[in-house]
Amino acid sequence: MEWTADVSVGDWLRERVDDPWRGTFHDVVPRGFESYARILHPASVQSRTSGAPLPPSDEWVGMSWQQSQELTADLVTDPATWAETAAAFGTTLHPLAQWDALVRSPEYGANQMTSPDGRWFGAPMAGELDPQLLPSLVRVLSENTSAPDDVVAGLWEGRGGLLGHLGRHPSRTFFQAGDPADADLARHNRMLGSSLSDRFNNVFRKPAWQEGILSREVSEGPRLDFPERAFVLFRGDVAEFAVDDWRMRMPWRDHPAEAMGFAPSAQSPSLLWPADRAWVMVSEVDFDSTIVGGSRQLVDAICRSPELEALPLPADACLSWGADEVNR
Repeated sequence: MEWTADVSVGDWLRERVDDPWRGTFHDVVPRGFESYARILHPASVQSRTSGAPLPPSDEWVGMSWQQSQELTADLVTDPATWAETAAAFGTTLHPLAQWDALVRSPEYGANQMTSPDGRWFGAPMAGELDPQLLPSLVRVLSENTSAPDDVVAGLWEGRGGLLGHLGRHPSRTFFQAGDPADADLARHNRMLGSSLSDRFNNVFRKPAWQEGILSREVSEGPRLDFPERAFVLFRGDVAEFAVDDWRMRMPWRDHPAEAMGFAPSAQSPSLLWPADRAWVMVSEVDFDSTIVGGSRQLVDAICRSPELEALPLPADACLSWGADEVNR
């Protein structure tokens, strides 16, 4: 994939999203396709190797560091589908299901809920498709376009650390986790925190270029503007996403994080579409699912894929957190 400054290639998509927003998924997903598929992002489930039920999450928060570490050592984490989650909580999976309603959360935004059988179910990742699932989806998409060698990928500009900027503060700071009683660790994190918030000294500093993952040329380049959203565009062959190690090949690979000891990574595209406009993939930053618009044949193929958990989505559907009438 190579960066492109020609953001006009996405004008046709810009014209198909609702402006102003109307409260449906078409606020961020273009209209005009025959069918739509909702690909549910994987969740996670934790259980104990001993088979004992897990304590409620609020009890875990109140544990000492040692108790917490002992419990963590006894945990096993596995992926969980939305269907498995619904079965555990006695709720119903359907195309407009919302995670909080599925796990019977009393409030919006619960990251973890305890099922009746004592397991912890963790919320799916919002904002991007699991990088390990992207190749599975792309293989289906590539069979439904006449232009697999000419696709455009868009990255949401607001992703932390992606873009550099002119300012007094770094694009991001790497805090370190560990035992709060570790004096050296605590001193390091305090130093980082004060470097970000010391307004008495920072006010006299001159703005300087703060590096991001992408170069300054790309960071200051043009964007494809949607209502409330803007994207940096790259162009290339869809086959680049069809291999398991696709993250190693992307120009937005997170080299700064790797230098700090993190595993190689690159975010999944926020937008993806071919030159023949046969389909579009949208991973909206606030959605815990990825939407694909295309032909009915394509949507059927996605929903049949054994590697993806996907459901057909009716046009004009609302995917806000309170839209799940079935599990309300």
